[in-house]
Amino acid sequence: MALNCGILGLPNVGKSTIFSALCSTPAEAANYPFSTVKANVGIINVPDPRLDRLSSIFKPDRTIPATVEFVDIAGLVKGASRGEGLGNQFLSHIRDAAVYAHVIRCFENSDVIHVNDKIDPVSDIETIDIELALADLQTLAKRRERAEKSLKNPAEKKNSEFVISILDRITPALENAQPIRSLGFNDEEKAAIYDCHFITAKPQLYVCNVDEEAIRSLAAGGHGNIHVMDVKKRAAAEKTAAVCICGKFEADLCGLEDPEEKKAFLEDLGLEETGLSTLIHSAYNLLGLRTFFTTGKDECRAWTFHAGDTAPKAAGVIHTDFEKGFIKAEVYTCDDIFNYDTEAKIKEAGKYRLEGREYIVQDGDVMFFKFNV
Repeated sequence: MALNCGILGLPNVGKSTIFSALCSTPAEAANYPFSTVKANVGIINVPDPRLDRLSSIFKPDRTIPATVEFVDIAGLVKGASRGEGLGNQFLSHIRDAAVYAHVIRCFENSDVIHVNDKIDPVSDIETIDIELALADLQTLAKRRERAEKSLKNPAEKKNSEFVISILDRITPALENAQPIRSLGFNDEEKAAIYDCHFITAKPQLYVCNVDEEAIRSLAAGGHGNIHVMDVKKRAAAEKTAAVCICGKFEADLCGLEDPEEKKAFLEDLGLEETGLSTLIHSAYNLLGLRTFFTTGKDECRAWTFHAGDTAPKAAGVIHTDFEKGFIKAEVYTCDDIFNYDTEAKIKEAGKYRLEGREYIVQDGDVMFFKFNV
């Protein structure tokens, strides 16, 4: 299960710089709008110190982290929903993402062009929100037309009426640039309109692209700057996350190969981890994703599952046969192995457990599945 995260925003806010730092490979980044015409895609390892510690204990032949797919989507502008700035092409990439990170420029620099000639994060956010809402309204109109035609079919009438009732709730929200995700639909309602792939129904987090001065302020417990405060206020109102990243700093950091030099570089700004790590973990949490581990001489590996998944469901992440033929799972936690050093000592301490089909897997579980097919 790989997380797919789209990176979007206005042109020239630092999306490609951040993407390049994530992938440690260069994406086209230039000081003019629409330098990214095609979406760049990168598969990035999810940083997890627990996996590193497990590998140091078990010394496997290979260590395999969880991964996340990031898509660098070209900049959207006012009118994108009508095709302005190649908008329709860009919007199609957003629909493919499970979650999107909205990058907002939160730094002042006269040498870097802003598409609207002013630094105003709230206005930038509203521009994107309006275009995404307009794009969803177009999708909604097509879905409503299909549903109304289906009313004539007795076998489909009840479901079509249900769909139309949901669309009726969505329409006024989108007309006011209010995202669908804010309407609080239940699972049944979400399933009924899943085929629409509404953009504003997807989870979103904000990424404040700041300068080093703001990063130092944040690391010291400050507010960063007025732009960051504005974005965080907006994020809090929407009950989502706002991550601060200095794209230039992260790009420079990725150019360093020596781990000690990277550590010193982070410490110079008062940071314990990179902004990119924070972004990845925030996207994971937003989607309700968690990690369990499998260990052994051959391999130590991190696996991604949804919070609330049972043991058979988690087993199915490894292979569908594991879920179909699930018998039981042998389980202990990362903290157990870190505290006791060996599985034998974990068993002696009574921490080694056998769990059945109803067990709810926890983040940080180390698991061994037994199955029969």
